[in-house]
Amino acid sequence: MEQIHEKVNALLLVLGSVLAAPSFADDSQALQDRLATLKSFKAQFAQQVTDKEGQAVMQGEGTIALQQPMMIRWQQTNPDDTLFVSNGDKTYYFDSFAEQVTIMKTSGLIDSTPFVLLTSKDPAQWEKYSVLATNTGFSVTPNKGVESQVEQLDITFAGNEQGLAKLVVTDNSGQLSSFTFNDAQVNAPLDKSTFEFTPPEGVEIDDQSNGE
Repeated sequence: MEQIHEKVNALLLVLGSVLAAPSFADDSQALQDRLATLKSFKAQFAQQVTDKEGQAVMQGEGTIALQQPMMIRWQQTNPDDTLFVSNGDKTYYFDSFAEQVTIMKTSGLIDSTPFVLLTSKDPAQWEKYSVLATNTGFSVTPNKGVESQVEQLDITFAGNEQGLAKLVVTDNSGQLSSFTFNDAQVNAPLDKSTFEFTPPEGVEIDDQSNGE
């Protein structure tokens, strides 16, 4: 059980670092306006993780799907087979190797997982972060007093309205996780089943949503 919780926390750290908010009002609004045009996004991703010395720690790959409001599907197929799905109300994390499903309330994940802001317009959440426009996109950092294991998030958008191109997450230990997206589909209709999940029979279920 402890190992599963560590995996969940690690995934929330990655997803949480994927988007946040502003103190530089103009840059923050520019990022929010850009995201507002991203009604849905689906792509494959390649992941590269390096330590603070720049040495490769891990490589991975998988798929991502986003849809407003607050619907997410993040599936890693390598090196581990894990699935993170939110239907806007509940969020499911499935570790096929451990045969366990963790269920959480999506609304309770926003603080620890600012990634949900990709499909949220809640000003209270955006006020927790600072946004700075860069030559390649936007750099996001948590404001003073905001508890976060993420030190910085760099966001690069693809040209010609092709959605996200790259995300680079730097955590407090100096570890850097880079996600590069390809084969993107932007604002295309996504089947409702993309964001639905039914736990397989026989798996252990850890329901942290209080049954709501």
